[in-house]
Amino acid sequence: MAILKTEKFILKPLKKGDEENIVRNANNRKIWINITEVFPHPYTLKEAKKWIKECNKKENKKTHFGIVVDEKLCGCISFSLKKGSFRKTASVGYWLGEEYWGKGIMSEALKLIVDYAFHNFNIVRLEAGVFEWNPASARVLEKNGFVLEGRLRKNIFKDGKIIDEFLYAKVKN
Repeated sequence: MAILKTEKFILKPLKKGDEENIVRNANNRKIWINITEVFPHPYTLKEAKKWIKECNKKENKKTHFGIVVDEKLCGCISFSLKKGSFRKTASVGYWLGEEYWGKGIMSEALKLIVDYAFHNFNIVRLEAGVFEWNPASARVLEKNGFVLEGRLRKNIFKDGKIIDEFLYAKVKN
């Protein structure tokens, strides 16, 4: 299993024992509001255990990472390989505990994941969707060379509202 490091943090596979830190950081409406419905709110210990189990399935072990700062798991970043005619593409997703926002952690984590994905998997494209009310996530993608490819009008139903989604992508050079 891959462990990716920078001076600020480590990206590592999730493991039993990470549950409490996941719940402490993930149980936050400000995070939930920007992520698809697979991310519950409230975020409970039961959900954290379920997520760790999912991340440790054979098909996910090399593509799902916890973000560890000062030996504390504070977020996650992953990519999902698509299948069939889309098998050269992967979708990227991420979240970070609120106390770690604004420190450049997610921008650096995404850079590591982009390099790792393009060098270790047979893909040529990474893509990510961003809810219209989340310009900070769009900026993280743009800093990493992702390009806005389109606005998917009225594509997301979240928090009782129908909103647009922005589709960003990066193509391997």
